[in-house]
Amino acid sequence: MNFRQRGSAAALAAPLASAGPRPAGPDGAGAEAAVTALYQAHALGLVRLAYLMLGDRAGAEDVVQEAFGGLYRRWDQLADKGRALQYVRSSVLNGCRSALRRPRHADVDGAPQPAAASAEAAALTSEERREVMRALRRLPDRQREVLVLRFYLDEPEAAIAQAMGISQSTVRSTAHRALIRLGRLLGETR
Repeated sequence: MNFRQRGSAAALAAPLASAGPRPAGPDGAGAEAAVTALYQAHALGLVRLAYLMLGDRAGAEDVVQEAFGGLYRRWDQLADKGRALQYVRSSVLNGCRSALRRPRHADVDGAPQPAAASAEAAALTSEERREVMRALRRLPDRQREVLVLRFYLDEPEAAIAQAMGISQSTVRSTAHRALIRLGRLLGETR
C-alpha cells in the first residue's frame, strides 16, 4: 500500500489494528479517532520531514507509520493529548536517527521536482537541488535535523529545542554551524 492510499481513515485502521491491542479504558475508541485525524492532518508533512532526513521515500513512509503506530499504542499513557503532534514529530526524528545508523542499500539523491519553464531550467534546478541534498546529507545528524526543522518545517526555536531535547541556545549555535558547513560543502562542489 503506498502512502496516498494510507491517508484514508479505512486504510489507516488496518495498520493501527495490527499495531497491537487497542488502548484499554474509556479512551480506547477515542484513540483511534484522534490518531486517525492527526495522521490525516500531518502525515504528509512528517513524511516530507523524514524524506529530507533519510533521502529514501519508502524509508520515510515506514518511519512515519511506525511513529503513528507507537502513538496509537501509547495513547492512554500520554499525559497531555494536545501535545500528540510533538510526540509523533519526536518519534519521527528518532526513527530517522535509527534508520541512519543502519547500513544503507541505496542512496537516493533527488526529490520530486515541480514543473519548470524549460528543459534547461529544469535540469539546472534539479542539479542544484541534488547538490544541496547531497551537502545536507553530509552534515552531522544534529545539524541536519536543526536545519530541516527550522527552514523546511519553519518551526520556532522553542519547538525545535523541545523536539530534539536540547536548549534553544544549542539550536541557534547548531544552526549557525550547520549553515557555515553547508556553505563550505556547497562551495566545494562549484
